[in-house]
Amino acid sequence: MIRNDVSPTDRRFIDLNCDFGESFGAYTFGQDRELLACVTSVNIACGFHAGDPHTIREAADRSVQAGVAIGAHPGLPDRLGFGRREMAVSPQEVYDYTLYQIGALDAFVRAAGGTLRHVKPHGALYHMAGREPELAEAFVRAVRVYDPALILYAQSGSVLLSEAERQGVRGAAEVFADRTYRTDGSLTPRTQPNAVLQSAEEALAQTLDIIASGHVTTSDGTRIALQGDTVCLHGDGLHAALFAARLHQGLIAAGIALRPPHRP
Repeated sequence: MIRNDVSPTDRRFIDLNCDFGESFGAYTFGQDRELLACVTSVNIACGFHAGDPHTIREAADRSVQAGVAIGAHPGLPDRLGFGRREMAVSPQEVYDYTLYQIGALDAFVRAAGGTLRHVKPHGALYHMAGREPELAEAFVRAVRVYDPALILYAQSGSVLLSEAERQGVRGAAEVFADRTYRTDGSLTPRTQPNAVLQSAEEALAQTLDIIASGHVTTSDGTRIALQGDTVCLHGDGLHAALFAARLHQGLIAAGIALRPPHRP
Protein backbone atom coordinates (compact mmCIF):
# COMPACT_ATOMS: atom_id res chain seq x y z
CA MET A 1 0.00 0.00 0.00
CA ILE A 2 1.13 3.55 -0.63
CA ARG A 3 1.90 5.10 2.73
CA ASN A 4 1.27 8.78 3.41
CA ASP A 5 3.57 9.53 6.35
CA VAL A 6 0.93 11.41 8.27
CA SER A 7 -1.93 10.46 10.54
CA PRO A 8 -5.47 10.61 9.10
CA THR A 9 -6.15 13.89 10.92
CA ASP A 10 -3.03 15.50 9.41
CA ARG A 11 -3.50 14.29 5.85
CA ARG A 12 -3.61 17.05 3.29
CA PHE A 13 -3.89 15.18 0.00
CA ILE A 14 -5.93 12.41 -1.61
CA ASP A 15 -6.62 11.00 -5.08
CA LEU A 16 -10.14 11.24 -6.50
CA ASN A 17 -10.80 8.58 -9.14
CA CYS A 18 -13.79 7.65 -11.28
CA ASP A 19 -14.74 4.89 -13.69
CA PHE A 20 -14.60 6.25 -17.22
CA GLY A 21 -15.25 5.51 -20.88
CA GLU A 22 -18.07 3.04 -20.25
CA SER A 23 -20.06 3.76 -23.41
CA PHE A 24 -20.04 1.33 -26.34
CA GLY A 25 -21.45 1.22 -29.84
CA ALA A 26 -24.54 3.39 -30.13
CA TYR A 27 -25.01 3.50 -26.34
CA THR A 28 -23.72 6.40 -24.28
CA PHE A 29 -23.23 6.14 -20.52
CA GLY A 30 -21.73 8.42 -17.93
CA GLN A 31 -20.81 12.10 -17.90
CA ASP A 32 -17.20 11.82 -18.94
CA ARG A 33 -16.57 15.40 -20.09
CA GLU A 34 -17.86 16.89 -16.83
CA LEU A 35 -16.03 14.38 -14.65
CA LEU A 36 -12.62 15.14 -16.16
CA ALA A 37 -12.68 18.65 -14.68
CA CYS A 38 -13.04 17.29 -11.14
CA VAL A 39 -11.09 14.04 -10.75
CA THR A 40 -7.37 13.32 -10.63
CA SER A 41 -7.40 9.79 -12.03
CA VAL A 42 -9.66 7.74 -14.30
CA ASN A 43 -10.24 4.01 -14.71
CA ILE A 44 -11.00 3.38 -18.38
CA ALA A 45 -13.18 0.42 -19.41
CA CYS A 46 -11.20 -1.95 -21.61
CA GLY A 47 -13.86 -3.55 -23.79
CA PHE A 48 -15.16 -6.49 -21.75
CA HIS A 49 -17.84 -5.09 -19.43
CA ALA A 50 -18.06 -1.83 -21.43
CA GLY A 51 -16.15 0.13 -24.04
CA ASP A 52 -15.11 -0.65 -27.61
CA PRO A 53 -12.12 0.40 -29.74
CA HIS A 54 -13.71 3.76 -30.62
CA THR A 55 -14.75 4.69 -27.08
CA ILE A 56 -11.45 3.47 -25.62
CA ARG A 57 -9.51 5.67 -28.03
CA GLU A 58 -11.73 8.63 -27.30
CA ALA A 59 -11.46 8.14 -23.53
CA ALA A 60 -7.67 7.84 -23.74
CA ASP A 61 -7.39 10.97 -25.89
CA ARG A 62 -9.56 13.02 -23.55
CA SER A 63 -7.75 11.81 -20.45
CA VAL A 64 -4.31 12.59 -21.85
CA GLN A 65 -5.46 16.06 -22.85
CA ALA A 66 -6.92 16.67 -19.38
CA GLY A 67 -3.71 15.59 -17.66
CA VAL A 68 -5.34 13.07 -15.31
CA ALA A 69 -3.71 9.80 -14.29
CA ILE A 70 -4.93 6.97 -16.51
CA GLY A 71 -5.69 3.47 -15.31
CA ALA A 72 -7.00 0.28 -16.90
CA HIS A 73 -10.36 -0.99 -15.63
CA PRO A 74 -10.51 -4.66 -16.71
CA GLY A 75 -13.69 -6.58 -16.00
CA LEU A 76 -15.40 -9.87 -16.66
CA PRO A 77 -16.69 -10.64 -20.18
CA ASP A 78 -20.29 -9.82 -19.25
CA ARG A 79 -21.46 -6.79 -21.18
CA LEU A 80 -25.12 -7.63 -20.57
CA GLY A 81 -24.60 -7.51 -16.81
CA PHE A 82 -22.16 -4.58 -16.97
CA GLY A 83 -19.53 -6.82 -15.36
CA ARG A 84 -21.36 -6.77 -12.03
CA ARG A 85 -22.44 -10.43 -12.02
CA GLU A 86 -20.06 -13.00 -10.61
CA MET A 87 -18.88 -15.71 -13.00
CA ALA A 88 -17.19 -19.07 -12.39
CA VAL A 89 -13.79 -18.07 -13.77
CA SER A 90 -10.48 -19.82 -13.13
CA PRO A 91 -7.26 -18.08 -12.04
CA GLN A 92 -5.86 -18.67 -15.54
CA GLU A 93 -8.88 -16.96 -17.09
CA VAL A 94 -8.50 -14.01 -14.70
CA TYR A 95 -4.82 -13.71 -15.68
CA ASP A 96 -5.61 -13.87 -19.40
CA TYR A 97 -8.56 -11.47 -19.23
CA THR A 98 -6.54 -8.97 -17.22
CA LEU A 99 -3.41 -9.04 -19.35
CA TYR A 100 -5.45 -8.77 -22.55
CA GLN A 101 -7.40 -5.74 -21.38
CA ILE A 102 -4.43 -3.85 -19.96
CA GLY A 103 -2.63 -4.25 -23.26
CA ALA A 104 -5.61 -3.07 -25.28
CA LEU A 105 -5.98 0.14 -23.31
CA ASP A 106 -2.25 0.81 -23.12
CA ALA A 107 -2.00 0.78 -26.92
CA PHE A 108 -4.46 3.67 -27.14
CA VAL A 109 -2.88 5.54 -24.22
CA ARG A 110 0.55 5.35 -25.84
CA ALA A 111 -0.86 6.42 -29.20
CA ALA A 112 -2.33 9.48 -27.49
CA GLY A 113 1.05 10.36 -26.00
CA GLY A 114 0.18 9.29 -22.47
CA THR A 115 1.39 6.79 -19.87
CA LEU A 116 -0.65 4.09 -18.15
CA ARG A 117 -0.32 4.59 -14.37
CA HIS A 118 -2.57 2.09 -12.60
CA VAL A 119 -4.95 -0.86 -12.87
CA LYS A 120 -8.23 -1.34 -11.03
CA PRO A 121 -10.48 -4.38 -11.51
CA HIS A 122 -14.11 -3.66 -12.27
CA GLY A 123 -17.32 -4.78 -10.61
CA ALA A 124 -17.62 -8.47 -9.80
CA LEU A 125 -13.98 -9.07 -10.66
CA TYR A 126 -13.01 -6.39 -8.12
CA HIS A 127 -14.90 -8.15 -5.34
CA MET A 128 -14.01 -11.72 -6.33
CA ALA A 129 -10.28 -11.02 -6.56
CA GLY A 130 -10.56 -8.93 -3.41
CA ARG A 131 -11.56 -11.95 -1.31
CA GLU A 132 -10.28 -15.07 -3.16
CA PRO A 133 -6.49 -15.56 -2.85
CA GLU A 134 -6.08 -17.59 -6.06
CA LEU A 135 -7.86 -14.99 -8.17
CA ALA A 136 -5.97 -12.19 -6.42
CA GLU A 137 -2.66 -13.91 -7.21
CA ALA A 138 -3.58 -14.24 -10.89
CA PHE A 139 -4.77 -10.64 -11.20
CA VAL A 140 -1.72 -9.14 -9.51
CA ARG A 141 0.61 -11.37 -11.51
CA ALA A 142 -0.91 -10.10 -14.75
CA VAL A 143 -0.32 -6.51 -13.62
CA ARG A 144 3.25 -7.29 -12.55
CA VAL A 145 4.15 -9.16 -15.72
CA TYR A 146 2.79 -6.40 -17.92
CA ASP A 147 4.48 -3.53 -16.05
CA PRO A 148 5.74 -3.79 -12.45
CA ALA A 149 5.62 0.01 -12.16
CA LEU A 150 1.81 0.04 -12.39
CA ILE A 151 -0.11 0.82 -9.19
CA LEU A 152 -2.93 -1.53 -8.19
CA TYR A 153 -6.11 0.18 -6.96
CA ALA A 154 -8.02 -2.18 -4.67
CA GLN A 155 -10.47 -1.96 -1.78
CA SER A 156 -8.97 -1.04 1.55
CA GLY A 157 -8.28 -4.21 3.54
CA SER A 158 -8.74 -6.57 0.58
CA VAL A 159 -6.77 -9.71 -0.29
CA LEU A 160 -5.69 -7.93 -3.48
CA LEU A 161 -3.64 -5.40 -1.52
CA SER A 162 -1.88 -8.01 0.58
CA GLU A 163 -1.15 -10.01 -2.58
CA ALA A 164 0.19 -6.91 -4.30
CA GLU A 165 2.58 -6.37 -1.40
CA ARG A 166 3.68 -10.01 -1.57
CA GLN A 167 4.45 -9.72 -5.30
CA GLY A 168 6.17 -6.35 -4.98
CA VAL A 169 3.46 -4.35 -6.76
CA ARG A 170 2.53 -0.94 -5.37
CA GLY A 171 -0.99 -0.84 -4.00
CA ALA A 172 -3.34 2.08 -3.42
CA ALA A 173 -6.07 1.39 -0.87
CA GLU A 174 -9.42 2.53 -2.24
CA VAL A 175 -12.40 3.87 -0.32
CA PHE A 176 -15.77 4.88 -1.74
CA ALA A 177 -17.49 8.24 -1.64
CA ASP A 178 -20.90 7.11 -2.86
CA ARG A 179 -21.31 3.60 -1.42
CA THR A 180 -22.28 2.51 2.08
CA TYR A 181 -20.28 0.06 4.17
CA ARG A 182 -21.12 -2.99 6.27
CA THR A 183 -19.53 -3.75 9.64
CA ASP A 184 -17.01 -6.19 8.10
CA GLY A 185 -15.65 -3.38 5.91
CA SER A 186 -17.30 -4.64 2.71
CA LEU A 187 -19.61 -2.54 0.57
CA THR A 188 -23.35 -2.94 0.96
CA PRO A 189 -24.41 -5.07 -2.05
CA ARG A 190 -26.28 -3.15 -4.74
CA THR A 191 -29.14 -5.62 -4.38
CA GLN A 192 -29.84 -4.28 -0.88
CA PRO A 193 -31.51 -0.98 0.11
CA ASN A 194 -29.32 2.05 0.80
CA ALA A 195 -26.28 0.61 -0.97
CA VAL A 196 -25.64 3.93 -2.74
CA LEU A 197 -25.61 7.36 -1.12
CA GLN A 198 -28.23 9.57 -2.72
CA SER A 199 -26.88 13.06 -2.15
CA ALA A 200 -23.60 14.80 -2.91
CA GLU A 201 -23.52 16.20 0.63
CA GLU A 202 -23.69 12.69 2.09
CA ALA A 203 -20.87 11.56 -0.16
CA LEU A 204 -18.72 14.54 0.81
CA ALA A 205 -19.41 14.05 4.52
CA GLN A 206 -18.47 10.37 4.34
CA THR A 207 -15.29 11.13 2.40
CA LEU A 208 -14.18 13.85 4.82
CA ASP A 209 -14.89 11.55 7.75
CA ILE A 210 -12.72 8.78 6.29
CA ILE A 211 -9.86 11.16 5.53
CA ALA A 212 -10.01 13.07 8.83
CA SER A 213 -10.71 10.26 11.27
CA GLY A 214 -9.65 7.05 9.55
CA HIS A 215 -13.14 5.68 10.24
CA VAL A 216 -16.51 5.37 8.53
CA THR A 217 -20.04 4.94 9.85
CA THR A 218 -21.61 1.76 8.50
CA SER A 219 -25.19 1.35 7.30
CA ASP A 220 -26.21 0.10 10.78
CA GLY A 221 -24.50 2.99 12.60
CA THR A 222 -21.32 1.18 13.66
CA ARG A 223 -17.98 2.99 13.44
CA ILE A 224 -15.18 0.96 11.83
CA ALA A 225 -11.59 1.81 10.92
CA LEU A 226 -11.04 2.66 7.24
CA GLN A 227 -8.15 4.41 5.55
CA GLY A 228 -7.42 4.99 1.90
CA ASP A 229 -5.07 6.48 -0.64
CA THR A 230 -7.71 7.05 -3.32
CA VAL A 231 -11.42 7.84 -3.23
CA CYS A 232 -13.71 6.32 -5.88
CA LEU A 233 -16.78 7.98 -7.34
CA HIS A 234 -18.78 5.80 -9.73
CA GLY A 235 -18.93 7.50 -13.11
CA ASP A 236 -22.16 5.79 -14.22
CA GLY A 237 -24.31 7.35 -11.48
CA LEU A 238 -27.22 9.55 -12.52
CA HIS A 239 -25.71 12.57 -10.78
CA ALA A 240 -22.03 11.60 -11.04
CA ALA A 241 -20.89 14.99 -12.36
CA LEU A 242 -22.70 16.83 -9.56
CA PHE A 243 -21.17 14.50 -6.94
CA ALA A 244 -17.69 14.95 -8.46
CA ALA A 245 -17.96 18.74 -8.48
CA ARG A 246 -19.11 18.82 -4.85
CA LEU A 247 -16.38 16.43 -3.73
CA HIS A 248 -13.75 18.45 -5.57
CA GLN A 249 -14.98 21.71 -4.11
CA GLY A 250 -15.51 20.36 -0.59
CA LEU A 251 -12.17 18.58 -0.30
CA ILE A 252 -10.24 21.64 -1.44
CA ALA A 253 -12.25 23.86 0.92
CA ALA A 254 -11.23 21.51 3.75
CA GLY A 255 -7.57 22.04 2.88
CA ILE A 256 -7.12 18.66 1.20
CA ALA A 257 -5.17 18.74 -2.07
CA LEU A 258 -6.19 16.39 -4.89
CA ARG A 259 -3.45 14.47 -6.68
CA PRO A 260 -2.92 10.95 -8.05
CA PRO A 261 -0.78 8.47 -6.11
CA HIS A 262 2.14 8.45 -8.55
CA ARG A 263 2.80 12.16 -8.08
CA PRO A 264 4.81 13.32 -5.02
